[in-house]
Amino acid sequence: MSTSSPIDWTLCLIADSDAIGSRNIPEVIEQAVAGGVTLVQLRAKTWSAREFVETGRVLSRLLKKRKIPLIINDRLDVALVCQAPGVHIGQEDIPLTDVRRIMGAEGIIGVSVSTEQEAREAEKNGASYVGAGPVFATLSKDTAIPALGTEGLLEIRRAVKIPVLAVGGINAQNAAAVMETGVAGIAVISALLGRSDVRQAAWELRQAIVQGPKIKS
Repeated sequence: MSTSSPIDWTLCLIADSDAIGSRNIPEVIEQAVAGGVTLVQLRAKTWSAREFVETGRVLSRLLKKRKIPLIINDRLDVALVCQAPGVHIGQEDIPLTDVRRIMGAEGIIGVSVSTEQEAREAEKNGASYVGAGPVFATLSKDTAIPALGTEGLLEIRRAVKIPVLAVGGINAQNAAAVMETGVAGIAVISALLGRSDVRQAAWELRQAIVQGPKIKS
């Protein structure tokens, strides 16, 4: 369940099954990785457990060869069966302390947060990283949580020492401003999956990230 290599948090693709649609999922993931994606989170709200496990196993093998962690969204059971190195949970999911106990000390556990308090709580309870957002308004996820903006994101980043992934409405045009807050990286759905050429989209976004402005302290 663990990964011994240092994690590159720069660019996380949230591989949402609805956003991928009828496209071949492993092929889409390979294109994204070729373009510069460094982390993959598999999210499938409508799949059966069997479908989730079967696809997770394929992606786990594919990404392990490339030394890129696969994070399973919401489903701890699927992550365990697929031997994925990580799982990402929300505020209403299984308590983080229980997930950490089951996954062990080396398992990668991400937690969705939208406030400084949630971020601090996640860090205290053993999260490996937090996904902070939404930074900007987004149609990729149905949420009533107001957008943080870069200032709200900066406050969360300053509140914890674990890596922060910014999520929500981020694209190649605003990625540099997001990275200026000092987050470890960004996580996206539509910025990549909304494009026909996923590899090119990933490359453009990666360039926007690495060429961003000076980080705020």
